[in-house]
Amino acid sequence: MSKTYSEEELSQLPFRDESLELEERVKDLLSRLTLEEKFKLCSGRLMWNTKFIKRLGVKSFTMYDGPHGVRPDSMGKTKSTYFPSTICRAATWDPKLSYAFGKAIAEEVREVGAHMLLAPGINIQRTPMNGRTFEYQTEDPHLNKILAVATVKGIQSQKIAACVKHYICNNQETNRLTVNSEVSERALQEIYLPAFKATVQEADAWSFMTCYNKVNGIYGSENYNLLRERLMENWGFRGFTVSDWNGTAYTSTEGCVNAGLSLEMPTSKKLSKRNMRNAFQEGKFSEETLNDNITRLLRVMFLVGQFDDKSTLPSGNRNTPKHQALARKIAENGIVLLKNSDAILPLNIDKLKKLAIVGPNADFKLVGGGIFSDGGSSANFPPYEISPLEGLKQKCKDRVEIIETPSKAEVTILFAGLNHEHGMDAEGEDRKSFNLPLEQIELIKRTVKQNPKTIVVLINGSPIPMNEWIDSVPSVVEAWYGGMEVGNAIADILFGDVNPSGKLPLTFPKKLSDSPAHNSERTFPGVEENVFYDEGIYVGYRYFDKEEMEPLFPFGYGLSYTTFKYENLKLDKEKFSKDDIVTVSVDLVNTGSRSGAEIIQLYVQDIECSTDRPPKELKKFEKVKLEQNERKTVEFNLTSGDFSFYDDSTHSWVVESGTFNILLGSSSRDIHLQKEIEYFD
Repeated sequence: MSKTYSEEELSQLPFRDESLELEERVKDLLSRLTLEEKFKLCSGRLMWNTKFIKRLGVKSFTMYDGPHGVRPDSMGKTKSTYFPSTICRAATWDPKLSYAFGKAIAEEVREVGAHMLLAPGINIQRTPMNGRTFEYQTEDPHLNKILAVATVKGIQSQKIAACVKHYICNNQETNRLTVNSEVSERALQEIYLPAFKATVQEADAWSFMTCYNKVNGIYGSENYNLLRERLMENWGFRGFTVSDWNGTAYTSTEGCVNAGLSLEMPTSKKLSKRNMRNAFQEGKFSEETLNDNITRLLRVMFLVGQFDDKSTLPSGNRNTPKHQALARKIAENGIVLLKNSDAILPLNIDKLKKLAIVGPNADFKLVGGGIFSDGGSSANFPPYEISPLEGLKQKCKDRVEIIETPSKAEVTILFAGLNHEHGMDAEGEDRKSFNLPLEQIELIKRTVKQNPKTIVVLINGSPIPMNEWIDSVPSVVEAWYGGMEVGNAIADILFGDVNPSGKLPLTFPKKLSDSPAHNSERTFPGVEENVFYDEGIYVGYRYFDKEEMEPLFPFGYGLSYTTFKYENLKLDKEKFSKDDIVTVSVDLVNTGSRSGAEIIQLYVQDIECSTDRPPKELKKFEKVKLEQNERKTVEFNLTSGDFSFYDDSTHSWVVESGTFNILLGSSSRDIHLQKEIEYFD
């Protein structure tokens, strides 16, 4: 019978010795586990915890949702900072803010006694109909990669594990437990895998969550190629994998173990002790394979300091003024100004007497009735929320009268959009309609007739069409789901205390059929539970560019209250080869009347290629803040990898000799400067 240790005896064991190397401690603890105890560690206990091994002092490893704020319970007994939605954070195009967000949310995870945050979600936004578009970052693999790496680094800087999800091609909610994503190897390599790979190789992510869906016929939790071969062997992942909650329902015990699934959540099903014991005795998996899975879980337990003196760990804190200020800053930087005819914005508070505020989303707040009414696993329960109406009332207090009658106001602000109801922006079900609700469209039309100076502010997490009304309104602002401080952030933007600098992280199509995933039922939502990624690498702006189709608003688009001029594009060489670095420099000048920030976007175009390539691909970007009349020189370094494509015939990344175009612009469709460069092998 295995020995049960007292606390004093445990403190003397090597795995409790903080001076030893990590792998020595892991190896020692693994050696002390019985086979039954290893089986026990493979599945969860209750909703958020692993099972404990009492005799060895191995306590539960605790993990919580979610991507916009930690949520220890489903009814809001524990409050935490509600950060802006992931798509809003992505619209900042600011990796520094993503790092700061990761660090702050990890501090809140630490404070509630947990070890891992089930975030970030970095699935590519393949279709605007995905119910979880608001939870993901972008349609572009490069932007996705940069922001994902920053977020993971921020979280893990506090010795809290990030759990990168949902690996992979979980791009819709329709039939999500059983759908099979049929996707080409090139599309995987160029679009869907890069951000996941980067979180391993550049951020050392400590955990991955597997997807519910099948990928090319095999469920994510037992997909040997995705987990064991790519993630672990090819990329060098040293952390552990965990299933999405009940994501093993249609898998086999041995399939999951052999593929490299360390932990089944939330409770025992396929990886129960009995199933594990039976499969092991039948020779369906080896103890060596099991040991690798358990080693990975134990390693992360050590990395988060689960066996260390708590006084040596980073301190946790929650709901601090600093975190709330960060939530506000992310919202301010993520809000996108889509239209601003005749410079109606910003509003001048000294000249405005009456302001009408109307619309169903004016008093938008998180429902707070539980996760199923708040969007799913991203639901959060903040200590307070500032709605748009409250933020504007506070801003206008004693200076501008707020009324509800558009015809009697100088300016009307109409808050429209979606919410976290099923069939809109919510987990578990894709959007039922691409359009705004009919009553909102009618409200916009009616309001504009009463007051032509109507500003539409959208509270939503995914694209909507605007063709029926956009030509009649002078200004449109995309405010997303901006977190607990969204009301203050919107007020600051509308009145010019903050100059908008957000850019769209995805394309807004004019109509749903323009979107590449919506060419047929086969491509969305799928037929006979197979969804075919027939568009291949042509996701988002890549498709719109190829088809020369005009979007409603292009990828990377966003206006400012000031203006910028791009000048003096220079390349440090005219030709380059495999090991060279190409330095691109450009001058950016603030030519307007106020300070502001511009996001310079660098795209690469392969002018002539043996294979089909997109007209342009984002490779670099930088957010640059400038005072009025200020000039800055911005440099980007490119390597041969930035000019490469995945070659299906050789199963490798290739750069072909020839001429490329370097494009600099303020969106994928607004290119200001370009210069050619030649690559030779």
